[in-house]
Amino acid sequence: MDTGSAEAWRLKLLTPSSWWGARWREALPAGNGRLGAAVYGGVHHETIMLTHGDLWWQSRTPELPDVSERLADMRRLMLAGREAEAEPMLIRELQNLGYDPVMAVPLPLGDLTIRCEVGEGFKHYSRELDMQTGEIIVRWQDRGAAFERALFVSRPDDMVVMELRAEEPSAVRAGLSLGLHDPADVKRPPGRPEAPLPTDAESGADGAYVWYAARSDDGSEFGAVARIVPADGSLAADGAETVVEGAGKVLVLLRMFVSGSREAEWARLKAELAAEQRGYRELLAAHVREHRGLFDRVSLDLSAGGRERSNEELLLEAYQGEAPLALVEKMWAYGRYLLISSSREGGNPCHLYGLWCGEYRGFWAFNMANENLQMMYWQALSGRMPELLLTVFDYMERLLDDFRSNARHLFGCRGIFIPAPTAPDSGLVKTLAPHIVHWTGAAGWVAQHYYDYYLYTGDREFLRNRALPFLREVALFYEDFFVVGEDGRLLSCPSNSPENRPGNGAGGPKGTTINATMDFAIAKEVLSRLVAGAEEEGMYPGEIPVWKELLRRIPDYQVNEDGAVREWMHPSYDDEYHHRHQSHLYPVFPGKEMTKEKDPVLFEAFWTAVRKRLVVGIKEQTGWSLAHMANLYARLGEGDLALECLDLLSRSSVINNFYTLHNDWRQMGIGLAMDWAPVQLDANMGWTAAVQEMLLYSEPGLLKILPALPSKWRRGRVQGLSACGGIEVDIGWDGEQGRLEVKLASSTADQRVLVKLPEGAEMVEGHCTLRSTAGQRAPLAAKQGLEIPLRLHAGEATVLTAAFRPSANRG
Repeated sequence: MDTGSAEAWRLKLLTPSSWWGARWREALPAGNGRLGAAVYGGVHHETIMLTHGDLWWQSRTPELPDVSERLADMRRLMLAGREAEAEPMLIRELQNLGYDPVMAVPLPLGDLTIRCEVGEGFKHYSRELDMQTGEIIVRWQDRGAAFERALFVSRPDDMVVMELRAEEPSAVRAGLSLGLHDPADVKRPPGRPEAPLPTDAESGADGAYVWYAARSDDGSEFGAVARIVPADGSLAADGAETVVEGAGKVLVLLRMFVSGSREAEWARLKAELAAEQRGYRELLAAHVREHRGLFDRVSLDLSAGGRERSNEELLLEAYQGEAPLALVEKMWAYGRYLLISSSREGGNPCHLYGLWCGEYRGFWAFNMANENLQMMYWQALSGRMPELLLTVFDYMERLLDDFRSNARHLFGCRGIFIPAPTAPDSGLVKTLAPHIVHWTGAAGWVAQHYYDYYLYTGDREFLRNRALPFLREVALFYEDFFVVGEDGRLLSCPSNSPENRPGNGAGGPKGTTINATMDFAIAKEVLSRLVAGAEEEGMYPGEIPVWKELLRRIPDYQVNEDGAVREWMHPSYDDEYHHRHQSHLYPVFPGKEMTKEKDPVLFEAFWTAVRKRLVVGIKEQTGWSLAHMANLYARLGEGDLALECLDLLSRSSVINNFYTLHNDWRQMGIGLAMDWAPVQLDANMGWTAAVQEMLLYSEPGLLKILPALPSKWRRGRVQGLSACGGIEVDIGWDGEQGRLEVKLASSTADQRVLVKLPEGAEMVEGHCTLRSTAGQRAPLAAKQGLEIPLRLHAGEATVLTAAFRPSANRG
């Protein structure tokens, strides 16, 4: 990555966290995929909120009753047009049998507080996050001297590392303590009851260490120990606080625990911390090697000015109408940073709060697989971070038995049923609502990530041992769940199109229907990929004919009288355009079944469905829906419309630490009019994915270069993007100089690929640079024009140079 663009990867704030009653929302986040720390930035009284990805609570998991015998009656009523009667049947039966579950939510582990002496009052305040390193630094001046606190969460050492520094020798005077996360730092949605707190909280200090523990609702204990290491000065215990006097520098090393006896865990962590001999710089260097090794794989340069400006200044410019290019770059990088900081193999997937939930009963704070989980990981493969997806696969496979129980006990089916919301302790259906129980698409949508992982990495062992077995579990469910209608085509019943309902009032009150288009779009993707992969690997020969027959019986996509693809493939239901969800557009995005090249007529019907949906207006949008629309417009080749969605997102649902919220709570007319705006980091990561979609589209054998370049991105460069087939892609463009350069490098195997250059490009030069003979050029067999067939060789790089005058796209 170009070190000259380092300012693009730095978030700078000129204010501390200040949102009364919920300061954790405006904190700067650090994390190593398992441990989290959120820095509030106070001068006199600093708070570092501590979180752990394995710490969840308030779960209640009774045995799931078998209600599948009611399914036949439910279907009979639905097929007779009596959906309102049918809709509550399964849920009511579960409740009648005493099924009363509660979904777990993340539990904040505690707070590390630092109390600092203030002399004349702070000046020259700032707090910064370096996304390349994961280091957060709070700076200020007092009494004519400079002070700073620096912190990171070590990826290799599973430890929070902080250093307090003063410009003047012996100037650091501070008290440090650990305790329960401040209940006053919680803000509940209107009408929600007060959440319980952990019990038996206990804090202590002996000068060299501070410690803390509390008890969860299931009786388990959790807590932390911090070691205080001053350079010069003195240490003393004052109750549960360690007081540092007269130091020039203070190192703080902190580790957490989420189970075991507090006394034993305190002793263990003290011994581990006592054995650590490295200083801040050495520990930081070890962390940066791992963190930056992920972050720096892709770089983006949109030739932005003003990268040194603060977050507040960039947002103020966005409020005038357009997100500045520097904000676009930083938000792209921030989504990348957040996913790296909250994901690692063996852990839990990034949930809607990342790692940094400061609520005791977080609102929508679990793993949501009806869009949100997927959106957070859309960026991973094209962003060359495939290993971050492994945590999703680990999670799903740990919960397979629960998913099988759902399928069997709800619907009498083999295979798996993944509810939209789950938590690490249980994959059983716990949200007894029709739009959750009757939506069967989550498992198939997750399966998209499994197969895409193979397509991008070429890892055939993963394909054989993980991807295909998971897709088979989904297919087994489809074999048993789908029924054949009178026309010989499949019926999906009960069905739901999240979270919409038909416009003519038909269907159940909560949207329970027959044949949501999304059901079959996902099923078609799963089954076609399963057949292709199984045939390639010589697996499941006896089952392939069954899957091919299912594919043959899937109904064709239907177009309504407006020329738009229908959201329900059943004559009883009319389309409802006034809704922000775009579930029936799955074949265009996030699927890749439908493109202009494959079926221009049907593609236009999908595009018409998007236009019709615009009736919803900006007042009904949310942070995640604007991010979704940006990705969808990118797939449609509409770069300017995609960028407009990001502009609206920046003005409505982005706060000063650049967290995205579910909606605008300020009554500004962009987004839902809700008094409550939950943190939802899916839009952060959806932003990153949208930018990458604008710059590169890939499927096996095809690359589209700059498929949705916004007209305002006149010149730029992206390096390190990944495409299907393990192809690394660098793209540089300059519309003013009239030049486009594309570098392709295959990392997996020799392969043929068709490269489609953007409108406004004309091929003038092509050459192949062999890495073994650097500097030499070999002739390139390519036709003139926008589509260039290439044969890429593993270990070699191919460079294409074209004249380029970008034309305004349809948006």
